Parts: sequence; C-alpha cells; structure tokens
Amino acid sequence: MRDIPVTDLLKAVVIGMLALTLSACGFQLRGKAELPFETLYIEGGNPALNAELQRAVSIGSRTRIVATPSEAQAVLQIFNESREKRILSLSGVGRVNEFLLVQRVAFRLRDRNSRIMLPDQLIELRRDMSYDDTLVLAKESEEAMLYRDMQGDVVNQILRRLSGAKPAPPEEPDN
Repeated sequence: MRDIPVTDLLKAVVIGMLALTLSACGFQLRGKAELPFETLYIEGGNPALNAELQRAVSIGSRTRIVATPSEAQAVLQIFNESREKRILSLSGVGRVNEFLLVQRVAFRLRDRNSRIMLPDQLIELRRDMSYDDTLVLAKESEEAMLYRDMQGDVVNQILRRLSGAKPAPPEEPDN
C-alpha cells in the first residue's frame, strides 16, 4: 500500500472545504435567461445587434422570435443606439495616448397592445483603449474587437433586464 503525502492530503481537504463552502452559500453558474413571455418581436436597432439578440434569445431561453409585432406577446423596442470615441489622454507632445469608447443602447419592452412591461432603459458601456499611431491597423482591429465585446455585454444586460419584466396590468373596463 502506498503512503499518501501529507501535502496531497491537505490539498484534497482544502479543495473539499472550498467546494462545500461554495455549495452552502448558494453559488451556481448562471443558467438560461428565462423570459416571462413565449414570443418576442425586436423593433429597431442595427442589424448586427438584432442578429446577436435573436441568437441569444433562441439559444438561451424558450422564447421564440417572431416576424411581426402582432404575433408577439412582447415587443422589444430599441429606440436609440450610439457609439462614441473620445480622447482620454494626450502625450506631452500632444499625441493621443488613450481613447474612451462608449456604447449606449436605450430600449423599452411593451406588450402587443402597447402597454409598458419594462419602462425606458439605458445601457451605457465604456472601455479604455491605449493608442499608438505607429500601430494604426492593429489599433483599428482592437477597437472593432472592443465594440464587438461591448455589444455582447449589451445583449447580456438586455436579456437580464427582460427576464425581470412584469406583464402589463390588465386594462380597466370602461363603466
């Protein structure tokens, strides 16, 4: 029979304690975003954002994307989307050292009868990007990659907010 070194035994005990602690605190990996509606129509927004939203909804939930607002239980209206690039810092000789990239998306969620399920929301993401004018092509690629990454984060945040949407209250009958 082989002797187990004390350090290996200690590692196993520590790993076991960590696993027990994580499970006791309720930690779990984020699962699918369960949306509180079965069908969704996406209105507005740029084609790349819409395609990524459609893919994320299709893969990450039981909700189906439909072709017309009249088929949908919920309509996601993207009414403002913008990107901005600002100079963040300059060198001593006046050359750009860093840029600030900003992406904003404003949206709301309504039902097919135009009742608000989720009021106007604004998501604003910022990323710093160092700049070197001797590496222009590489920095353009980095900027495009950062914007793609930000768009993925926007999609995830939209889905998290949609998952918390409440159905619109029923309309009061006129007496």
